[in-house]
Order: sequence, then structure tokens, then C-alpha cells
Amino acid sequence: MDIVLKLRELRSRSRLTQEEVAARSHIGVKTISSFESGSRIDSMKLSQLEAILNVYNVTLAQFFSRSIDHDLAPWESPHDPIDAIARRLESLPPPMRDAIAEKINTMIDGVEVLLPRARRATSPAATQATLH
Repeated sequence: MDIVLKLRELRSRSRLTQEEVAARSHIGVKTISSFESGSRIDSMKLSQLEAILNVYNVTLAQFFSRSIDHDLAPWESPHDPIDAIARRLESLPPPMRDAIAEKINTMIDGVEVLLPRARRATSPAATQATLH
């Protein structure tokens, strides 16, 4: 996971706004925003990164370790992605979580409509029928 994604994910997990991170780190809101968007990540100073990480109670060593990649982005690991999605959904405000859950359910409904057709098309009987 790259620095930009890690910064965004840390803030998201901390349930802080960019304004709150800026106030606590003594770094401007526009600067925080530009780091999280990646537009100024190349000009980030180590002292700025340390100040931001202090807000999240994360050390530089933790930030650059592989273990934090898994902690922040478990969907990138071979472990159960459903659990990772559920944890991320739970961290969202209820109205946002409900809206996203509704969209996911709609997508699953669409897949379930198509799934029986796909199963019929790949069933052994269907395969045998197409061979003759």
C-alpha cells in the first residue's frame, strides 16, 4: 500500500476530518488534503509525516512496516475479504453505511438473477447437450 492510501486509511480509521488532523498536527488543511490526494506527496517533509502520524499514534517504523499494510488494507491479503468489508462498513456513519449496504444488496440481487442462467449453461447436462 502506498503512502497516500495509508494516510487516507489512517484518517478514516481514526474517524477524523482533514480539519481535525490539521489542527492536531499543526499542518494546514490544504497541505493535509494535498498529501492525501497525492498531489504534493513528493514534497512532504519527514517532520510533517511524523506530525501527522502522531495524531494517529503511529510511529514511522509502524507506518513503513508490512504489518500496517495488512492492518489498514486487509482486503489486499489472502484472508477473508467479506470480514474486511464488514469491518469497513461498520466504521462508517449509519446513513452512509445503509446507503452502501443497499447498493451492495442490489448488486447481489442482480448477480443472483444471472447466476441460475450461468449454472444452467455450465451444468454437465448443458455441456453434454452442446457436445452432441
